[in-house]
Amino acid sequence: MDTRAPAITPHRIFTRDEWAGLRADTPMTLTAEEVARLQSLNDPVPLDEVEAIYLPLSRLLSLYVAAMQQLFAATRTFLGATEGKTPFIIGIGGSVAVGKSTGARLLRALLSRWPNMPRVSLVATDGFLLPNAVLAREGLMERKGFPESYDMPALLGFLSEIKAGQPKVTAPVYSHLVYDIVPGAVETIERPDILIVEGLNVLETSPLPRDGRDVPFVSDFFDFSIYVDAEEPLIRAWYVERFKKLRETAFSDPRSYFHRYASLSDAAAETIATDIWERINLPNLVNNILPTRPRADLILKKGASHRIEQVALRRL
Repeated sequence: MDTRAPAITPHRIFTRDEWAGLRADTPMTLTAEEVARLQSLNDPVPLDEVEAIYLPLSRLLSLYVAAMQQLFAATRTFLGATEGKTPFIIGIGGSVAVGKSTGARLLRALLSRWPNMPRVSLVATDGFLLPNAVLAREGLMERKGFPESYDMPALLGFLSEIKAGQPKVTAPVYSHLVYDIVPGAVETIERPDILIVEGLNVLETSPLPRDGRDVPFVSDFFDFSIYVDAEEPLIRAWYVERFKKLRETAFSDPRSYFHRYASLSDAAAETIATDIWERINLPNLVNNILPTRPRADLILKKGASHRIEQVALRRL
């Protein structure tokens, strides 16, 4: 008999089927064609995945947003304030190549089609990476995507303005084609009801300030957080496969930062992708990203076929 004490966890664990049953009567508002357009390269999401995983999540979030709006209204009544409601912010974190971007786009599409038609915006933290010129000057090009490669004051300032209900807030624009910030380009976020923030290190912590005055974490602005999870060998394989497919898509563009890889053979591409994974992405995952997983309100655990096999929801 196993006499070990059960693991202590703040999360309640659901199998795929148990979670799918929580959809209740939530209607399916996306077509298979729309779902296909929202997928990232090498991140297949069939319609039944949306129905089993993302529709129940959409239902849960609708309840959270409604409850938060009631709390906002109560606080405004207490303060005698008249300003509009504060946006509900959802953070989505996880490794490179695990499927964060696809999940974020699916959630945005589903949430924006609720009966009350909320305004839902999506921002990736890639836009807050330091420009390549700065990274090169600081010796950080090999650590792009690590916490120190972001303009954290700018990201915290952006989220602060969103939470303050500013009518228009701008964010920098990042180009995956040229692998750099686009000089002078911004995207404007106009008073969303819901904002989804997607990125590698959105749940990252940092040393607490000794004076106790600064807001130290991006996640302090989140009303709900999601971590997309999978075992490291699976993510490594997905990363290498995506790298190989990019030779025929983005890398084939002469403007691409990675155009030099477009003509690689399968074997050479696999060798280079594996080397990049082991030198850069794996250390970032192990040291910075994976340790943030327990902080998430919801953990989506993927299996070998990219299907989400387990869901962990933080207990209230």
